Amino acid sequence: MSNNAGTCQIVKFEPMNEVDEKLASFAENFFEVVANDYTDDGKEQLVGYMRQNASEQQLLEAADRQEVKLPKYEISTISSDDWLTENVIKFAPVEVADFLVYGIHENVLDCKDKIGIRVYAATAFGSEHQTTKGCLQAISDINKLVVPKKVLDVGTGSGILSLAAAKLWSEAKIVAVDIDDESVLVTKQNAIDNGVDRQIIAAYSDGYNSAIVQENAPYDVIFANILARPLIEMAPQMFASLKKGGYAVISGFIEDQIDWVISEHEAQGLKLKKIYQQDNWCAALLEK
Repeated sequence: MSNNAGTCQIVKFEPMNEVDEKLASFAENFFEVVANDYTDDGKEQLVGYMRQNASEQQLLEAADRQEVKLPKYEISTISSDDWLTENVIKFAPVEVADFLVYGIHENVLDCKDKIGIRVYAATAFGSEHQTTKGCLQAISDINKLVVPKKVLDVGTGSGILSLAAAKLWSEAKIVAVDIDDESVLVTKQNAIDNGVDRQIIAAYSDGYNSAIVQENAPYDVIFANILARPLIEMAPQMFASLKKGGYAVISGFIEDQIDWVISEHEAQGLKLKKIYQQDNWCAALLEK
């Protein structure tokens, strides 16, 4: 886990209609933390946090080596005992299916007929936030079919899917895992902020390969919002970890990869129920 005390530089790129995938991938690897800000006109603004000892020259050289064209940007500096926690990237509230997701910079919103999910925004959506929206739609559909008791969230990120599950299914036990220690901490804090920490166990795990995941199997519902290749690699473990009659939500693949990803899961014995598409990004609901 990173030590977040000290000085940090914020690199704010010029807002754009859509963040280029190559730029997003570069930013994820170069910066300490990456997030998308959403402007009032609906454009996306990529924001990167880097340490004081990382220079603008290093940023330019790294982009040049990887043949990434950087948009115009501005750099500012902040000092804080915990800059990651105290400096929240804002995003507009997002309404998806049964849910309203909003940042901790907002006052607690009147969600009316929606289920409110209040999250620390620095890792809330990221450049592939469309996948989260598809997953939330799938969770709403699962709620019409079953009331699960055990849920697994693989690659939980900031825990949005786990939070949604906990708020829909108050008796469910949810295991939320990620390969990134920072994500585990953010998920734990988000669970506390949403009053569902008694339901959610957040822990480090490389996919399904941890005691916490294996000891709680099989699951009624599994979420895996990652990327196409690891989804395929872990399809046998997903099938083995899911109860018969259980549901899985997979996401993180684009339209051109649908046949590839779905056929590999069908080969394990999972049946496709529905595809959800947000722009070019897809999610799928599967049944065992």
